[in-house]
Formats: sequence, C-alpha cells, structure tokens
Amino acid sequence: MRRVAVGHAHRRNKMDRMTFKSMARLGARLFCGALLAAAVFVTFSAAAPEPARAQAPQMTLLRDHEIENILHSFSRPVFEQAGLSPQTVRFILVQNDALNAFVAGGQNIFIHTGLILETETPDELIGVIAHETGHIASGHLFRTREAVEDVRMQALIAQVIGIATAIGARSGEAAMAATVAGTTLAQQNILRHSRVQESSADQAGLRYLQDSHLPIEGLARFMEKLSSQELLPESQQSEYVRTHPLTRDRIDFLQDAIGKQRRPGSMPAEWNDLHARMKAKLFGYLHPERAVLDTGASVPARYGRAIALYRRSQTKASLALLEQLIKEEPKNAWFHELKGQILFEGGRIEESIPPYARAVEYAPNAGLIRTAYAHALLESREDRTARTEQAAQELQRALRNEPRSAHIHRLLATAYGRQGKEGLSRVHLAEQAALRGDAPTARREATLAQRHLPEKSAAWLRAQDILDLIGKKDKKKD
Repeated sequence: MRRVAVGHAHRRNKMDRMTFKSMARLGARLFCGALLAAAVFVTFSAAAPEPARAQAPQMTLLRDHEIENILHSFSRPVFEQAGLSPQTVRFILVQNDALNAFVAGGQNIFIHTGLILETETPDELIGVIAHETGHIASGHLFRTREAVEDVRMQALIAQVIGIATAIGARSGEAAMAATVAGTTLAQQNILRHSRVQESSADQAGLRYLQDSHLPIEGLARFMEKLSSQELLPESQQSEYVRTHPLTRDRIDFLQDAIGKQRRPGSMPAEWNDLHARMKAKLFGYLHPERAVLDTGASVPARYGRAIALYRRSQTKASLALLEQLIKEEPKNAWFHELKGQILFEGGRIEESIPPYARAVEYAPNAGLIRTAYAHALLESREDRTARTEQAAQELQRALRNEPRSAHIHRLLATAYGRQGKEGLSRVHLAEQAALRGDAPTARREATLAQRHLPEKSAAWLRAQDILDLIGKKDKKKD
C-alpha cells in the first residue's frame, strides 16, 4: 500500500516521477462552492480551532482490491436480500483508527480501518455491514439533512474516489489518499441518524442476515462492545456511537432475536481465513512496527509480517517470506502483486514485470494491478516498442474497471506519445485534465487532439464530448 496526500491549492505533492499539483487545485474547487453550505460529508476529529478559523482534518482513502473483494464476498448475500445489486455498492476504506462506518452519497459504505481491526470474527463485520445496508435500503440517507443535495453529494464522492484512483493506481496495493476539509458540525448534521432510523436499520439488517442464513450474533456482539460508551460524554464516545445513537433497547432487541432463532446461521469456513488475512494486511501496512513482532506461522501472520517488513524497508526479509507464501499458494494474485510492488519500488523494474504479469493472470478484473503492470512495462528499458504496445493494451483494459482514473489516462498518453499517435495521446491528456478539474488544459488538449484525428472517429468524438462538457459548465457559471 502507499499513501499520497493531496493538500491545499498552494501545495505541491509528488509520487515518484509523477507531479500532481492540479490535484490540489481540484481539491480546493471541490470543497469551495458546492460544500461551503453543506460542509463536507465526514470529518474524523474535532480539530482544535485556530483564532477565526478551524483547522482542516484529513481523510485518507485506501484502495486495495483484495480487501474490497473480501468485503464484497462477505456482503453479497446481504445485498441480494436487501434488493441491491452487489456490483453497485461501493466499499470505501478510510484510514482511521476510530470505530466507525457510515453510508454517504448513495450506495457507498465507508468503513474505518479501526473498525475492521477491532472485529474479532467475520460475523461482527458482516453485522455492521448489514446494519449500514439497512440505512441504504430504507432510504435514510435521503432523509438526513435536507440541506445536502443528494446529486451534489454523489458527484462529490465520485470525484473524491476519482482523485484517489488517479493518484496512485499504478499499484494494486496502492493506498489512495484524498485530503478533504471539514467540520465537526458537518459530521453531526449529515451523518447522524435518529434513534428511530437506527432501530429501523437494526431490524432491516437482522432480516437480511436471517434470510441469508448468516449468523446474527455478530451484530449483537459489536453493539455490546460499544454499549459502555453510551454513558460517556459525547466528546469521549467513539465516532460510531456519536453518529449511530445506541440504546439498551436496541441491544435487547438483538439479544431477543438470538434467543428466538430456530437455527443459528452459519458462514462458509473460508471466511474466517479471509477475515484474518484482511486484518493482517491492514495491520502490517498501518502498524508495521507492531505487526513485525508477530512470529506466528499461519498464512495471515506471515502475510502481515511480510508487509510490515516491506513497510520498514527490510526488503530482503520481506521477499524471502513472500517466496515461501507463493510456493504454498502459487496462484494467489495478491502475493504476486506485493512482490511486484516491492521490486518496482526498489528500482528493480525488470524483475517486477513477471510477478505483476502473474498477478494480472490470477486477478484479471483488478484494474489497479493491471495498471501497475502496465506502468512497469512502460518503465522497462528492454524491447521498448513491444512493451509499450502491450502497456497500452493493458491500460485500456484497466480503464474498464477504473473508469475515473486520471493516472491511467496519463499513462495511456505516455504510451501513445511514444508510438507517435499524437491525437490519441492528447485525448487522454484531455481526459486526465478533465478528471482533475483542470478545464483550461482539458480544452486545449481536446482541441489539439482533434487536429490530429480523423473527423468523426471515436477518439475525435470523445474529444468533442470533453469540449461540450466544458462548454456546458462554462454556461452554468455565466
């Protein structure tokens, strides 16, 4: 995983050779205007205010295909019982140690890493997800805080996710970060649910679990963990308790349901292992100094330790541990992906290509991994013509899974530029600029692209679409 922060408009951040100064500009535009009235959809801590202005907290979004896949595997039965298409529900990991989970901007479930790490069994996490699914299916999001326009919120989250994907999609392990400003008031007004809504979500979540024949005990155990916080002053309560009012009645309702169930639910046996691997991966990445001390012999323990060693720049030891894991599970895409990332970041470009290729083979729909593979191909100094052609093909496929990735468009522009396809190169530069909110650059590149493309060709029409979109936005401003 990798962290990249996008700061304020006057700051400049770099990742390797890529410069992202326009990302900060987009961040400033996103949170001025549309969000001045409604603030931001989430904040993480009550930052100590400075005279006349409050400090802006940060939100770091993590992208990881393995973890996202595990969460979707756990949740698919629940989503189906709720009448939701599993493909349309997005999990967004938030790097924060606080216990919290919430829905925002439609079918987006935000989960703090602290909550995942706190769960002891998969059914606890699934119970929380079922509860949040209850909020989505019951339409609570649309009834919360009328001042927040849902269309605007959805656009915001789509762009924030786009920022995250754009910054570091070259690695499937990449942690994408978007720094957003916010206020505690925004969290209280937008994310806080009423006690009635919480009870409703409990009932809906419980029904989804029962209809899926999944255990219902996990949600009750999670609520019991939080019950002691109900008596604390609000400033000392966890984020989850503050935004999800907890009552003894709610816990009693869940316990009563457990007592009345005719047959306890069950989970697939492999879910315990997947849950352990997910926790080990997060722990190794977020707390490497502690994770490296875990000398356990299980696959999750060694996996977490390999990640922790990599995070502590102990590359040789990390790779040695990974080789053992790969021998045991030769078709595990995530092990190959991690190996490729470690080698790539260590400057061993040629060595990183084979493990990335195997990772793509075993996880063909993982757009971030495919992007990382393509990036390695573009950085290679061997057989550059063939590898540039292959990289372009891989990036086009990656774009199907990550359509809002400005980074993929940038790499495609590089690949087509090397091939002398200036028109295609400039179309993707225009796409990149449009995703970053840089209208002048998008307009310029789209206009130049059309000069080098056959009129009415697919690429020429895409350039025209970008120009039309910018023109419409300009008219709205007027």
